[in-house]
Amino acid sequence: MANKIPVTPQQRTKLFIHLAVFIIVNLILWMTYDKAPLRVDVNGWAYVWPIWITAAWGLTFIGHYAALYTNYEDEGIEEYQRQKNN
Repeated sequence: MANKIPVTPQQRTKLFIHLAVFIIVNLILWMTYDKAPLRVDVNGWAYVWPIWITAAWGLTFIGHYAALYTNYEDEGIEEYQRQKNN
């Protein structure tokens, strides 16, 4: 079975920075949405525009996490490098 590639401290730091910025920006977006004086309510319902940003950015964060913590060595990398160099 392939070996798991360990996560470096720099990669872990970048992931936590990504998470912190995600949380801060989304809090600002949702507070702006909640307090917006120009929010148009149609029959008591308003278009929830921040959900698109939160969902898309959340998916990119999940991808960032998965790229770090589910990364395994390619068993054939040495053979590939040998063929590439010849």
